[in-house]
Amino acid sequence: MNFLRNLLAAILGTMIALGIIFVMFFVFIALLGSGEDTVNVKNNSVLEIQLQRPIADYTGSSDMNPFSGLFEESQGLDEILHAITVAKDDDRILGISINNNFLLAGLAQTQTLRKVLGDFKESGKFIYAYGDFYSQKDYYLASVADSIFLNPVGALDFRGLSSEVLYFKELQEKTGVKMEVIRHGKYKSAVEPFLENEMSDANRTQIKELIQSLWDSMIDDISRNRNLTVNDLNAIADTLGGRLPKYAKQNGLIDDVLFYDEYESVITRALSVEENEDINYISLDDYTRFASKKELKSGNDKIAVIFAQGEIFYGEGGPDVIGQGIINETLIKAREDEKVKAIVLRVNSPGGSALTSDIIWREVELAKEVKPVVVSMGNVAASGGYYIAAGADKIFAEPTTITGSIGVFGTIPNIHGLAKDIGINAEQVGTNRNSVEYSLFEPMGEAFRNQVQESIEDTYETFLKRVSNGRNFSMAQADSLAQGRVWSGVDAQRLGLVDELGTLEDAIDEAAKMAQIESFGIRKYPKYKSGFERFMEDISGAGAKAKENMIREEIGEEAYQVLKDIKSYRDQKGIQARMPFTLKIK
Repeated sequence: MNFLRNLLAAILGTMIALGIIFVMFFVFIALLGSGEDTVNVKNNSVLEIQLQRPIADYTGSSDMNPFSGLFEESQGLDEILHAITVAKDDDRILGISINNNFLLAGLAQTQTLRKVLGDFKESGKFIYAYGDFYSQKDYYLASVADSIFLNPVGALDFRGLSSEVLYFKELQEKTGVKMEVIRHGKYKSAVEPFLENEMSDANRTQIKELIQSLWDSMIDDISRNRNLTVNDLNAIADTLGGRLPKYAKQNGLIDDVLFYDEYESVITRALSVEENEDINYISLDDYTRFASKKELKSGNDKIAVIFAQGEIFYGEGGPDVIGQGIINETLIKAREDEKVKAIVLRVNSPGGSALTSDIIWREVELAKEVKPVVVSMGNVAASGGYYIAAGADKIFAEPTTITGSIGVFGTIPNIHGLAKDIGINAEQVGTNRNSVEYSLFEPMGEAFRNQVQESIEDTYETFLKRVSNGRNFSMAQADSLAQGRVWSGVDAQRLGLVDELGTLEDAIDEAAKMAQIESFGIRKYPKYKSGFERFMEDISGAGAKAKENMIREEIGEEAYQVLKDIKSYRDQKGIQARMPFTLKIK
């Protein structure tokens, strides 16, 4: 017995020691790479853009953090754009090679990347793109290049946008587990999948119009870069004219069909170096570290850029969740800082808690009384995401931003059917008529339903007032644009829900103009724990992220996203101002 105990102790001790050595090794590597002088940008270099991780608007880690980037699960769009902008004026960088597959970014983020790459081309430097396989979003990004190349046995997906929504009514009936739903608005279809087995005409109409507007923005951009008309591009999509490399070339989607070594010969010629000479590639990660030390804007006056990204939940919040705690603390800090002359709130959110949205809205109102507040919308700023933006002095959206969705709903789980089938009976005892509010095991009573409906109507009316006051609409006009309807950035501007189409940089420039300052520095908020700190917490704690990754690997990405959606519905508390459906655009 003692032998087994000692053996187990020895094994455990060895595993702990190996774990410590493993962590120390990565710490050592990170420290080695923390100095600016370790990033060697050679003459005649090519910046290689390979976007292998999910892209977030902002990661929140400090540029001076020696572990920045090493343990991060996502790449910051702000850092990527900054690096490309620095490279434009760096004489050692002669061009860019986009060598990427399966871009993990939203449509508006991809459009912003295209814009800054287009600005890079204005310097006279080249951009080439190569792919073994191009998804539609990959091709959209690559289409900004001077020339696009495809592997001879590769493929190019160019078929138009589509969307899929899952419906759960029959599943609920079979399992006895259902969602009790209360909503306002004929277009408020977030809860439709729990009520119906198929898509309503209203929902089909708004999704069709939304993705058509997004597609129109995409092909307008592609048309300008590829010298193809919009009609040509639609015809290619309708006939799957890019499905084989030879067809993609014949139809003008790409310039040539090459193996990768042949592609490198193209780059070699562009660099005017010998064919057998190695190409001086520098990775985006390395160049981002180098570029982080280069300030593009400076001055004693500051503009605070506050990133609000993720679903909206009541509480503190974090890198992937908007809570009133961190966001309001940051808004107050920026409002009270005399050096900060204007605030830009970057919103990328499908919405969530209506209460939290209103708490943040109030803080935006208070900040607006002291200094200009401009909103920049990312991939999506809908429902609660639009709620927190509505009061700003000015709102910018990308053409492909999904926004609007002014509406509210409530979902409450109920397992009465399942409980009855398996022999569970719940009995309640209370002191007053309404002391027993609601039971998961009993059907929802009419009195409780009316109570929730009243709260939803009141919240909807409040939401309309916020929009009406912020956008100078009448209540009737606000209501006509509401009902949970979602719009593209293009349509939102036409309807007056946003002021301008533009990037985060455009919003910053407008904030500076409103504050009447010409030279200024940028302060980004909030500051989150670094990837290394989160990594250490994970290995020393419950390892939630490790479990999450294991589940994702076991069941696959698509099933995992469904699981996340169900979990999100489960975690919703209180009245929701949320994106009207889980929109998966392909």
